[in-house]
Amino acid sequence: MAVFDTPQEAFGILRPVCVQLTKVQTTENVERLQAQLQTVSDSALQELQEYVLFPLRFTLKTPGPKRESLVQSVVQCITSILSTTCVKKQDLLQELFSELCLCLSSPSGLQPPAPLSEELKLTVIQALHVLMHSAYGDIILTLYQPSTLPHLGFAISLLLALAEQEKAKQIKLAALKCLQVLILQCDCQEHHRLLDTVETRQCGNLFASFLPGISIALSRVITGDIKQGHMVTVSAIRLFYQTACLVIADEQLATITQDEEKPSVEQSRLSELVIHRGPDWVKSTAGKLSLLIHKIVEFASLHPHWKVRMELVELVYHLMLKCSQSLVESVGHLLKALVGLVNDESNEVQSKCREILRSIAERRTVAENRALADVLSENLHSLATALPRLMNSQDDQGKFSTLSLLLGSLKLLGPKVNIVLNSAAHLQRLSKALMQVLELDVADVKIVEERRWGPEDSLGEPLGSLQHGKGQKKYFRFFIDERIFLLIQQVCRVLGYYGNLYLLVDHFMGLYNESVVYRKQAAMVLNELITGAAGLGVDVLHERETAVSTEDLKGTITSILEEYTDQANWYLTTSIDTEGTSDELTVKHSRVHALPRGAHSSSLISSSSPSSDPSPTIRSMNSNIWQICIQLEGVGCFAYVLGKEFRLLLASVLYPVLEKAGDSTLLISQTATGTMLDVCHACGYDSVQNLINANSDYLVNGISLNLRRVAHQPHASRVLEAMLRHSGASLLPLVEDVIRDVLSALDQFYDDRASSFLGVLSTLVAALVQWFVVVKGKEHPQEQQSSTSSQKQGKGSVITPMVQEVEQFFLGYIKQTQIAEGNLPAMEEEEEEVQAPPPEPEMNDTGAEGETPLPAHAQIAKDVMERCIHLLSDKSLRVRLKVLDVLEFCVIVLHLHENHLLPMAHRAWPALVTRLINDDPLAVLRAFKVLCTLAEKCGDFLRRRFSKDVLPKLAGSLVTQAPVSARAGPVYSHTLAFKLQLAVLQGLGSLCEKLDLGESDLNKVADACLIYLSAKQPVKLQEAARSVFLHLMCVDPDATWLLLNEICCPLPYEPPHPSLQPVKLGGMGRQRTEFTDNVLGLLGELQRRETAAFQAGPQEAPEPQPPSLTEALG
Repeated sequence: MAVFDTPQEAFGILRPVCVQLTKVQTTENVERLQAQLQTVSDSALQELQEYVLFPLRFTLKTPGPKRESLVQSVVQCITSILSTTCVKKQDLLQELFSELCLCLSSPSGLQPPAPLSEELKLTVIQALHVLMHSAYGDIILTLYQPSTLPHLGFAISLLLALAEQEKAKQIKLAALKCLQVLILQCDCQEHHRLLDTVETRQCGNLFASFLPGISIALSRVITGDIKQGHMVTVSAIRLFYQTACLVIADEQLATITQDEEKPSVEQSRLSELVIHRGPDWVKSTAGKLSLLIHKIVEFASLHPHWKVRMELVELVYHLMLKCSQSLVESVGHLLKALVGLVNDESNEVQSKCREILRSIAERRTVAENRALADVLSENLHSLATALPRLMNSQDDQGKFSTLSLLLGSLKLLGPKVNIVLNSAAHLQRLSKALMQVLELDVADVKIVEERRWGPEDSLGEPLGSLQHGKGQKKYFRFFIDERIFLLIQQVCRVLGYYGNLYLLVDHFMGLYNESVVYRKQAAMVLNELITGAAGLGVDVLHERETAVSTEDLKGTITSILEEYTDQANWYLTTSIDTEGTSDELTVKHSRVHALPRGAHSSSLISSSSPSSDPSPTIRSMNSNIWQICIQLEGVGCFAYVLGKEFRLLLASVLYPVLEKAGDSTLLISQTATGTMLDVCHACGYDSVQNLINANSDYLVNGISLNLRRVAHQPHASRVLEAMLRHSGASLLPLVEDVIRDVLSALDQFYDDRASSFLGVLSTLVAALVQWFVVVKGKEHPQEQQSSTSSQKQGKGSVITPMVQEVEQFFLGYIKQTQIAEGNLPAMEEEEEEVQAPPPEPEMNDTGAEGETPLPAHAQIAKDVMERCIHLLSDKSLRVRLKVLDVLEFCVIVLHLHENHLLPMAHRAWPALVTRLINDDPLAVLRAFKVLCTLAEKCGDFLRRRFSKDVLPKLAGSLVTQAPVSARAGPVYSHTLAFKLQLAVLQGLGSLCEKLDLGESDLNKVADACLIYLSAKQPVKLQEAARSVFLHLMCVDPDATWLLLNEICCPLPYEPPHPSLQPVKLGGMGRQRTEFTDNVLGLLGELQRRETAAFQAGPQEAPEPQPPSLTEALG
């Protein structure tokens, strides 16, 4: 399409269209003009601007109603012209401005925005926006004269009404953008004329008239329905602070004098609209703006979209930077918004807040302004007063915002926080608020229920989750969100960083001792105070004046640790076990004699300790558990703070921590384990094992002393148990004497304290199995080293007995040959017979394996086993179960020393049989496990005893219980009877194989287990029964084959010759029964084994096997 570059050519093409539009105002004529404008260059159109705009303006001015489509087309055409040309005449700018505004107004004039279509409204707003941008040079300033105040006010009211009342998001945004251009604060990319000081002051005077209406309307938009979208709210907030900074900026107001005259205005009515920004007006306006700012801050700080919160930060920044003096009443609200968002979930908002707060801190706006610091202090006091109520009433998001405000206020006060702390009322309010907010939920019964069972649960490395900085997850009464607890941690650390450490520790220690209700919370606060005082894990805005010295920290930590590990606070009732409870109460009553303290401690025991209650509740036990855990976490925190300096405190701390590491409550044990890891990292130890070994001297001394006073110190065994669980074989020589002391104490107190001593013995023998484990008939290298060190015989410690036996055999053979030939004098024979017996007593003392003494670990296991044999018949089921566990480990440790193991097994057998055939099902289950281990290690030594004493009872029990399990439903698999059946069936096959039972015993086993091949039995019992028959196939495959074929015979067996009698088996020709599937599966497995053995026969010679039943009969 041709382009007309000269005005003459353009006029020739545009004149007919403009004349036609002037005559007939239709949409088609406007569109025709719009099309012709596309052929005209910008320079030519600039020359013909007024001519082309005339018919369009004439159309708008024509009286009478007009179709909206026509008005919209005309406005769009005007927008197109203005977007490519500049308005260079003052009159044209003002007239176009008024004409476009009239397009939006109501004909009646009662409602500023007319009820037009959304498209037309959007088009007119865009035309106004383009008109303001098309004004050339200083022409734009002609709109900002006192004489134009009515026109500006009309436009502003129209745009504010559209922004507030319209539903369409595009119209709202366009109206706010147009307002931004109207107050000369456009932030688009186009070049704008910058205003000088005088012009800025002139615009400020002008817009002072509109500030109340603009601010009120914008506050309603900002706090409107959240469904309007975040961009509308962001634009409204930006327009609010731009307008405020334009009108009441400190720099402008400073140049306005009290007696300055108002600008001269021709009309008297216009003079009433002009505002003089004097002190009285500023004070009145600031007070009203303060209410709006408070409203905006309250709403926007909780807005879910991060961009709204970011714009709120910008509002605070600009108002604090430019209007801090004029808006002094609003500074509190602004700082509240800023400090409340410093811990925002959005990283962008956080970083911006920190940047602004740091700039405020660098300018020392608060630190050097005592009045502002007083305001913040009072705000802090009122917030601390309202904090418990807010924690009860707000949701987690509200609580997060409230605590963010508290933290930000403390950070902003910085060193001035001592103004608050030095006031008793302020400190009391703040501390009580923290006590209430940090109240734990101690109603969960799982805390007490979760126990640490058995030594195997804890041997080896501790849980990976227990690392520094990650304590046990706590459940609080007033909040759930983990971020809230992190905020409270930061509050306490900031207090410790800036505050007077001695004052704070003394105050919270007073709360710790004041009431059990505050004890857990006070301990948490103390832990964080010390961490913050050391400058660890704390985020601050400005540095403190003087840091706390290491000596001061060490002294403070020592005093706190003394309080934590005081027996009144350390030995609390955490379970309802009879023995455990009596232990704790014994410690309480004997505390004064064991460790004298001040008078306040003894009164605390009698009045406020929950453990003095003879019948503790679940809530009180949970509370005690959490108190111990928090104190243990405190030990880890203090070690982290002091680093290697903490080694000096290990002598008084490590023993109590190890006591709790051996506690039966899982939560306490795990927390203590995590504490030991923290101590290792802080003190420079490579592992917990190195920590224990390096400090084993005084640990062992403490255990030995306390074992002599078991009535007053019942937890000494726990320390040894924890040492064994977290150390290695290198510890054994260091604790041998202590183990002897434990055995002696068990001999003395077996009536009432057997359970606690058996716990440490169980851990001991489990550790021996782990350290000196036996694999494939060879000892672990650690055991060989132990044997070598004790015997001093080099590597032949295991081989020597075999060499001696061979030597004795040949010597005996030679001797018998000489006697047969008559070459040996009778006198020498008698002398040898007389001299032979003396070595026997020595062998009994040192060991029966030749003259080789037992290794240290084996001797310990033997001594332990001797004590356990006597306790197998204890009246307490709990003791019997522990004894059976210990026996199993002892058998594993002694299995290479048969000459010692077999006599011990012989002594233990009668009591073990009683446990197997006449005891609680739990004990039977555990005893059967011990029996399986004995059979594996002792072999045929137990064959006759098992056949005579145990097998008939086990077989009878299986037969009796089979109908019950066949009729039972799915719930039966959770019963103890089912678990007992399953354990017996799973272990019976291996017992038959290990003990090499005879034919009659095998028949008993097969008959008892055959019932469990029924499809009516639970699936797990069927699988266990099949495993029994698989073992029986290894012992006597022929008899097993014959028995299974008597039940179900899948194949007919024809004789190879007619003279032979046909083979008749009981299972031939039978219908399918409940046993068919399992029997066929076992027969198939037997066939596969025989085939594999036949194929492997030519390649390798088979091992000699005992004759089968068919061979013996043949």
